[in-house]
Amino acid sequence: MSWIREGELNLIEKISANVLKAGPMPKHVAFIMDGNRRFARKKNMGRQEGHMQGFNKLAETLRWCKHLNIPEVTVYAFSIENFKRTKDEVDGLMELAKQKFERLLEERDNLEKHGVCIRVLGDLNMLPLDLQQVIAKAVLTTRVHNKCFLNVCFSYTSRYEITNAVREMAWGVEQGLIKASDVSEPLLSECLYSNNSPNPDLLIRTSGEVRLSDFLLWQTSHSCLVFQSVLWPEYSFWNLCEAILQYQLNHKSIQKARDLHREHQASLQLEADRACVAEHLQHHGNGKPLDAQRRQEALLHYTACREERVQDFLESLKHKRDSYFNNLCSEAVLA
Repeated sequence: MSWIREGELNLIEKISANVLKAGPMPKHVAFIMDGNRRFARKKNMGRQEGHMQGFNKLAETLRWCKHLNIPEVTVYAFSIENFKRTKDEVDGLMELAKQKFERLLEERDNLEKHGVCIRVLGDLNMLPLDLQQVIAKAVLTTRVHNKCFLNVCFSYTSRYEITNAVREMAWGVEQGLIKASDVSEPLLSECLYSNNSPNPDLLIRTSGEVRLSDFLLWQTSHSCLVFQSVLWPEYSFWNLCEAILQYQLNHKSIQKARDLHREHQASLQLEADRACVAEHLQHHGNGKPLDAQRRQEALLHYTACREERVQDFLESLKHKRDSYFNNLCSEAVLA
């Protein structure tokens, strides 16, 4: 089954899509695709077939999102917690993932045509080497595409992601790239696996479960959360429309909360910069108080230096992550 499905919406779907698009539309939708195993039991089929049906539904859902002008989708494909399942099921999921990413590489012309960029978020070191290598090829093959984005969370949990971001900042301090005083909430956001994406506007979980299961906890603090009872392989265009309608009904309050949070972050950063400048002047000044203009000049100078340090650190972090994928591809070629 192809990752990119061609085909138009039917007449009723087109009319409904146009009505929805008259209102505010989410630009980034995240899915917890839950219910594959329950679907398999319901249909008296094997678990692996249930997971296969789940992938097919993802391809169909991406087509709906394309027609609804939703340019970015993030999916919870495999949690670190899923490694606790039976060996047969885990091995089956690893093999299915390898097959699907290999199929993706076969469709590179179609992906280029639609401008699809694939990103894989998680600790890929936990995966079999051959799967790591095919994922790296898929990521590097599509990284210059910029019309729409699919983020696949694989070997992922949010707490692990946040912990890793803290490690990255600690590495930056150890390397002398940033100071401990540069550590902040916005910087942590830039160190997450999802740093290239805006936070989701809408998060949808299927199967009737009403918990996030350690998925995008940091990123969805100001997102619309919709929990639907349908099992993922049975998900329909109308289920997606229902979730988008819930987003539209709550759009104003969500946007207001985001704006207030952004203003609060800016205020906290300004206070932190002022405190650092005051401390510096206390230890390195001549004991005479500075006038308001010179204090403002010192603040602007400190802020510019901090922003330059942070930018250099983020460039180093990007280089480290890019090198990981490039090295995997090089190893695959040599093998």
